[in-house]
Amino acid sequence: MIGKKLRLLGLAVGLAAGLGVALPALAQLGYPAKGSWSGYWGPDKTHHRRMLLVMDWVNDKVVGKINPGMDDGGKIMSAKLDPSTWTLTIHAKLGMNGKDPKQFVATGKLSNLGSWTNRRYTGTYHYGNETGTFMVIRN
Repeated sequence: MIGKKLRLLGLAVGLAAGLGVALPALAQLGYPAKGSWSGYWGPDKTHHRRMLLVMDWVNDKVVGKINPGMDDGGKIMSAKLDPSTWTLTIHAKLGMNGKDPKQFVATGKLSNLGSWTNRRYTGTYHYGNETGTFMVIRN
């Protein structure tokens, strides 16, 4: 009888310890759009350009840049996530090739949210008068 109780106690302590390690590790990913994302954007397949998108979650809002490190990299001005559809809309001012920055608006869906290595953000964008598609994968 005592041996059975000790086994149950040991199992309970082991389970609690395992959860104590696993749950905080799962929580480290944080906001679903947080991180660096790389991919392409353009009006068609022959005119795609490389894109690096870096986002963070600070004080209840998304902050970050598009193509950071470039002189005309664009600061994210605002972002809104609809968790019912996982649709993310990003507003930024983005310059290109030394030209004056234009309004850049990207609207797309986050997918593969359970994946650490294959999370995607795909959709359409408007950049000045240009429209097209984009696809980035979380690094």
